[in-house]
Amino acid sequence: MNQVTLLREKASASSTLPFLSVIVPVRNEAAHITATLEQLFAQDYPVDRYEVLVADGESTDDTVALVEQLARSRPNLRLLRNPRRWSSAGRNVAARAARGEILVLVDGHCEISNRRYFADLVEAFHRSGADCVGRPQPLDVSGATILQRAIAAARSSRLGHHPASHIWSTQEGFVPPQSVAVAYRREVFDRIGWFDERFDACEDVEFNHRAAKANLTCWFTPRVLVRYHPRDSLPKLFRQLVRYGRGRVRLLRKHPETFSLAGFLPGLFVLGLLMGPWLALLFAPLCGLFVGALLLYVLLVVSFSLGLAWRHRQPCFMLLCPLVFLTVHLGAGWGLVWETVVGCPRN
Repeated sequence: MNQVTLLREKASASSTLPFLSVIVPVRNEAAHITATLEQLFAQDYPVDRYEVLVADGESTDDTVALVEQLARSRPNLRLLRNPRRWSSAGRNVAARAARGEILVLVDGHCEISNRRYFADLVEAFHRSGADCVGRPQPLDVSGATILQRAIAAARSSRLGHHPASHIWSTQEGFVPPQSVAVAYRREVFDRIGWFDERFDACEDVEFNHRAAKANLTCWFTPRVLVRYHPRDSLPKLFRQLVRYGRGRVRLLRKHPETFSLAGFLPGLFVLGLLMGPWLALLFAPLCGLFVGALLLYVLLVVSFSLGLAWRHRQPCFMLLCPLVFLTVHLGAGWGLVWETVVGCPRN
């Protein structure tokens, strides 16, 4: 007996399954949005028990046209306008329009191969009694280029991602919601409010941090894994990490208790690269320290890259992963430094 059948039997007392609102904030996602939406509409879940709300942030590509085309044959697909463009605002536009008992966040560049994704989410809420449900978010999508595979491998390592994050975990159980919660009972929004629209990155972490401060629970399960498409070039990866770094500083401004040394190490790395040579020239004893720190960094990057090349049986990772790690650390570090020095929250 499959999970959907079990869910229907459990729901028979109330005569219906929970109604889901799937929130998809997008901007210029023409390359992926059709595949993502088609996977959402291929779910083994009653079509009259969910809606998909796409909040478009003034896309300049074919995103709107593609969504409108699908909406002609999908009465439960709605296209909403997000004039503020940022994902945080788009999530709020859709959340305010949502009719669901459970609100589910899905980005426009995801791969959802599990046809029981909705059913597994509902089952996770039912089984755990949690306020939120979290999931792994790996980057190893099908059809990826060799660079995207290298990015996926590097980002899943401790050197390529914040070590406190659970998004690479495979263990089911209750966890802090900050890095993984993506589905919420409607009551969560009633208790802690909406996404902070001053954030153009880390708005989900900030929202989930407020959930944690309100003592709301989060159940993590790999059964609802969703794969994300990695950036397809190093410049795009750099810009993505700059946004993440800036978002991390905005999070710290609003919630000082979120500070962790590990999260700000990329900023120290960039500051070291910018100031280290000058300090070494002014104070000769610092020259050895600077060179030693660089050698230690190179040793770490080479060691992790060799390990990933061996684990994934991809010799080219020995060349690509060092570039990916450097891009990740420089991007996140520059974002941290820039936002700290000249950034200001958006009104």
